[in-house]
Amino acid sequence: MAFQKAVKGTILVGGGALATVLGLSHFAHYKRKQVNLAFVEAADCISEPVNREPPSREAQILTLKNTSEFDVLVIGGGATGSGCALDAVTRGLKTALVERDDFSSGTSSRSTKLIHGGVRYLQKAIMKLDIEQYRMVKEALHERANLLEIAPHLSAPLPIMLPIYKWWQLPYYWVGIKLYDLVAGSNCLKSSYVLSKSRALEHFPMLQKDKLVGAIVYYDGQHNDARMNLAIALTAARYGAATANYMEVMSLLKKTDPQTGKERVSGARCKDVLTGEEFDVRAKCVINATGPFTDTVRKMDDKDTTAICQPSAGVHIVMPGYYSPESMGLLDPATSDGRVIFFLPWQKMTIAGTTDTPTDVTHHPIPSEEDINFILNEVRNYLSCDVEVRRGDVLAAWSGIRPLVTDPKSADTKSISRNHVVDISESGLITIAGGKWTTYRSMAEDTINAAVKAHNLKAGPSRTVGLFLQGGKDWSPTLYIRLVQDYGLESEVAQHLAATYGDKAFEVAKMASVTGKRWPIVGVRLVSEFPYIEAEEELETARKFLYYEMGYKSRSEQLTDRSEISLLPSDIDRYKKRFHKFDADQKGFITIVDVQRVLESIGVQMDENTLHEILNEVDLNKNGQVELNEFLQLMSAIQKGRVSGSRLAILMKTAEENLDRRVPIPVDRSCGGL
Repeated sequence: MAFQKAVKGTILVGGGALATVLGLSHFAHYKRKQVNLAFVEAADCISEPVNREPPSREAQILTLKNTSEFDVLVIGGGATGSGCALDAVTRGLKTALVERDDFSSGTSSRSTKLIHGGVRYLQKAIMKLDIEQYRMVKEALHERANLLEIAPHLSAPLPIMLPIYKWWQLPYYWVGIKLYDLVAGSNCLKSSYVLSKSRALEHFPMLQKDKLVGAIVYYDGQHNDARMNLAIALTAARYGAATANYMEVMSLLKKTDPQTGKERVSGARCKDVLTGEEFDVRAKCVINATGPFTDTVRKMDDKDTTAICQPSAGVHIVMPGYYSPESMGLLDPATSDGRVIFFLPWQKMTIAGTTDTPTDVTHHPIPSEEDINFILNEVRNYLSCDVEVRRGDVLAAWSGIRPLVTDPKSADTKSISRNHVVDISESGLITIAGGKWTTYRSMAEDTINAAVKAHNLKAGPSRTVGLFLQGGKDWSPTLYIRLVQDYGLESEVAQHLAATYGDKAFEVAKMASVTGKRWPIVGVRLVSEFPYIEAEEELETARKFLYYEMGYKSRSEQLTDRSEISLLPSDIDRYKKRFHKFDADQKGFITIVDVQRVLESIGVQMDENTLHEILNEVDLNKNGQVELNEFLQLMSAIQKGRVSGSRLAILMKTAEENLDRRVPIPVDRSCGGL
């Protein structure tokens, strides 16, 4: 049950929550910095949530079936759709929210993980004297401060470095960044500052040193986008919204308005994807918040309507943590094709991105090799030549479809809108599209304002500014200490739970299994290197998602049974000797039994399932064994940089070194053997 899983563990939510199996989604525990929210007024007179905990999915579906008519039905469970549901239900409107997949399974979990006002938009506003751009930045900075306040467990300020390689750029960018602070006003997270070349290299030692003159550091916010989206949906459910995932809209319902004689949208025909059951959900107002699928729903309303969505693929890659400092990001303001690239610390790894290329709309976007290589080339341009940037260093990748839109009411219908667009069709369908993650709340407010006006709904003003999201109200930077003391969790695991679930972390800790060790008492890790425990994850679904949508398929294709062997004769001899230390019987292949025998001889124990996974990564013809040719293909791919971090290669090298260090003990130095 989806919402029960949210309390007991994790609803599978795309690039954010699913990747926790291999450590790509653990939101690192940042020290909370105080933010002055002078312009963020508190939520006004909101009653307590009607549900202490979100109802089960079955209960939510019964509500969808049995309610004669909702005030608002929101289609789409991304950040904007969930925000619309929360805004509506906290105004006292009877609200429903349906999502075809998991909440945040689409674009909302595939962002750059930043909560920002948009430095480049401010630059454009100043250069072009564009008041609309200025207002957009001002609004985003207000929303940035609000989001950091209402979900402190999922967000934190992050310093971002802007390297300067020309002297004239130093005052130019300094003025721009200082204006960014000025526009933020009392919501400025922390004042920007200038670094000398030596200080910049202290913070970011892997930077390209040649011609570097210094750097400017400014502050924006960073957040766990997938968990943030889920927190918004959960909060809406707790306040009484009937909220269900895996609920696909098949068609829109319409009825004739007795006063005008025109057809009006009056709900939707929904299908439970898990059971196949279909039923009608009726509502006075239907809101289309489906992101890249905006036009799909608009055409359900009017098949002849003009498309307004121009989808663009934004690809990000995940690289080892040594590509960036642990607590500082980097901005490349001018890439080779004029785009902006961020290098950001994330879950002990480094995120680099994004691209911006036209794409087709699909439910499961896959990062292209061309986009991955583009980002790698930009990384190379900014890093020292001492750092070899390899394709094999790409640990994962994802593609998110940005729903860029044109305003159907604009005179220039071909021009991309820089802000969000709220459109009301002749039949009353309200569409919210465009915008960005940071401004999801104000987008939702504008949308519900439009719905109230267009459909004569009885509701007051928006009450979501200052309204804590699920897990945020009783969170504190020291909450994890209570988890360690009360439940016997490892400190790292406790910090992960606190930063992921906030004040709901205790409910996850209660379900953690006993380890059978003196310490930790509870909390069996899924993977020893990362703090994710068995109480959280749906492993099989997670593995499938990682393989197809997080770049693991692309990564595995770097080593195939067609990969050539390009090694020097001396290297081939060296690797053959290593292989034959495991293949003692000269069979021409090694199995789990062979590896276990060598490991036992050097005093290392490893469970059979883990060994099976390690061999399977290199077993290209999937016959349950690794042949000499496959091993040489692996080593050749490693030398070329196409593959890195192969567990089998590391294990065999380490075992060989241990075996070579073992020498017989002379009898005369062991008391004659007596």
